[in-house]
Amino acid sequence: MILVTGGGGFIGSLLVAELNDLGITDILLVDHKNQKGQDQAIKDKNLAGLKFSKYLEAEELFTDPEFKKISAIYHMGACSSTTERDLEYLKENNIEYSKILFKQAKELNIPMIYASSAATYGSGEQGYSDEHQKIAQYSALNPYGDSKLKFDLWVLEQLALGDTPEHFYGIKFFNVYGPNEYHKGEMRSLVHKAFGQIKSSGQVKLFKSHKKGFKDGEQLRDFVYGPDVARGMIELMKVPGKEIINMGTGKARSFYDLADQTFKSMHLETKIVFIPMPESIREQYQYFTEAEMTKFSKILPNFEWRSLEEGVHDYVVNYLVKNDPYRGS
Repeated sequence: MILVTGGGGFIGSLLVAELNDLGITDILLVDHKNQKGQDQAIKDKNLAGLKFSKYLEAEELFTDPEFKKISAIYHMGACSSTTERDLEYLKENNIEYSKILFKQAKELNIPMIYASSAATYGSGEQGYSDEHQKIAQYSALNPYGDSKLKFDLWVLEQLALGDTPEHFYGIKFFNVYGPNEYHKGEMRSLVHKAFGQIKSSGQVKLFKSHKKGFKDGEQLRDFVYGPDVARGMIELMKVPGKEIINMGTGKARSFYDLADQTFKSMHLETKIVFIPMPESIREQYQYFTEAEMTKFSKILPNFEWRSLEEGVHDYVVNYLVKNDPYRGS
């Protein structure tokens, strides 16, 4: 039995769908109802087409008899809102709960993959290297990123003490987009937001640049397609290791490129309007992120990421334009 926490969420549900495609249905799925900043009615639809053995609320997991039967853990459950300011809530959900699972993985002698975040890199001025000795140098820009960074640092402390599962990976996700993100409110990707704007107004709004050297709409991110992320984690589970590792394409692209490809996938003329960036976020805004993928490439040298054009096209054509846009339905 495989445990997937956050199994009703964005990346978690994509992971369960990918496991289902491989014929794996003996899954203990854990989630947390009514999470802040998420539309629960929409989120529930992520589960509609998935096959799993049992669903548990997050607080029920450790007392359920099925927990001791699990053979692997994918820990995707957490507060994923970059705007969350409740420090106690973040500590409980993103640090303490994760510590319990990590210790249980060691006790049960099973592998574990957990969700970290590229938000741990902060402004990016120190780069985006996932080498362990560099992780303590980073400083997150918000409480969410800080909570993820603190857990990464705790994991490295356990590694130094020799007190870890025999096999684990912490995954620093970069800008993930794709099906089943519809419940995430403002945390949804630009592709989904752009699709909605195009449908309603025929145009997409992007922020103007307020930094020298960057044209309007040319702010850069490492956009990575959600189904590829799910495949990557499944492949990593097959390769023993003890690593905190980046997961992105390793190739930064612009918001303009992302919006432009959304128009193209809808067979429409690109119409982009540039609007001023709110002053409240100008000082903290990142103009460039790009995953350093050397470590990942050494572990999975034959793994292929879809390009931005391929990923956006698949997302629009095979999901967003459909009456039922959910992966796994």
